[in-house]
Amino acid sequence: MVRVSEDLIRRRAEHNNCEIFSLEEVSLHQQDIERIEHINKWCRDLKILYLQNNLIPKIENVGRLKKLEYLNLALNNIEVIENLEGCESLQKLDLTVNFVGRLSSVETLSQNVHLHELYLVGNPCAEFQGYRQYVLACLPQLQWLDGTAIGRSERIRALQDIDGLRRQILEQEAEYVEEREKQKKGLKETTLNRPQDLDHDRDFWEKPCTFTPESRLEAHRHLEEKRSQKEEMREPKNKGKPRRALITPEGRVLNVNEAKLGFTLSEDEDNNSVLLDLHVYRHLDTSLLDLDIQPTYVRVTVKGKVFQLVLPDEVKPDSSTAQRSQTTGHLLLTMPKVVKCRLEVDPSKGSAVDLTNIVSKENNTTHGPLQLCQQIQPCGAQERPVSKQFVDDPEVPPLI
Repeated sequence: MVRVSEDLIRRRAEHNNCEIFSLEEVSLHQQDIERIEHINKWCRDLKILYLQNNLIPKIENVGRLKKLEYLNLALNNIEVIENLEGCESLQKLDLTVNFVGRLSSVETLSQNVHLHELYLVGNPCAEFQGYRQYVLACLPQLQWLDGTAIGRSERIRALQDIDGLRRQILEQEAEYVEEREKQKKGLKETTLNRPQDLDHDRDFWEKPCTFTPESRLEAHRHLEEKRSQKEEMREPKNKGKPRRALITPEGRVLNVNEAKLGFTLSEDEDNNSVLLDLHVYRHLDTSLLDLDIQPTYVRVTVKGKVFQLVLPDEVKPDSSTAQRSQTTGHLLLTMPKVVKCRLEVDPSKGSAVDLTNIVSKENNTTHGPLQLCQQIQPCGAQERPVSKQFVDDPEVPPLI
């Protein structure tokens, strides 16, 4: 079961600098999500929420989204329209291809006074006789139903016989609910008797069954089991495969393009930067990218495949930036160059520095060239003249 986590929402909030509390639009489609949770606490400012093509069986935990204008729950397992009264700004609701059979639950949307567009096509309730007229009569604020504009005369005719329509719908709804209970019971027995061996894959798919939330969920589980089995079979083959060398034993960095991506390397002379435009797949999730910028090379891992390029100049990794294009999906790296200090020489005085002329030859001391001292005296001691009356006594030991 895939849960709605904070990390998942942040990865889907790239256009908002991965900030979720001020997020106004988020797309969580095709994530195999089985429950709506946490969104009403973390994303109070949401205006657009995409949850299509998941495994959600119930509308819940969206009542606090007061600013929500568009909710897309197409291709899920929803059977009842509920818990949307708190979405005061809701203007468009898409429930295409779900399992809504309790059409009377559409009356809960009467409190959403700004709801102008509703999609229920592909649901069992859309096959009920009098379906469209009943929805128009229950929701006078609607302007579009299933992509078709609602005319004034059509609405008036629907309101003329609202009691008869409601009675007709409730009768069909009761029949549908009874049939659903039989389906659930029969599906449980089939599941208990179904062989668990995945070798019966052909029998599983060829055996006819009713399209229900349970059968859709069971098909998803079956696909997951098959996928896991294939991955387990591939693992032993990949274990012995040596990993490609990125840096030689001598320390030389290699150019590697395992992902076979196109790229453009250029220089921005105005900003003294190196630019790398990596042609990443347009629809690739940014969470599958791993970036590492070093002073002399850059490494990008795309879905486990390495792209490594040696840079023409030394750059500053801490000052580098990475941006992903919203239209092409390309990854643009801006890497400022390292400014190297150079010793400048006055051209008028020569093109090279002569270190031998740092001390002038003519600037000699008045005492002539330096000579080694023959005697070492204590610091601060001064030489005194010897007295003529001094007599050297040989019996007195010398001073050390």
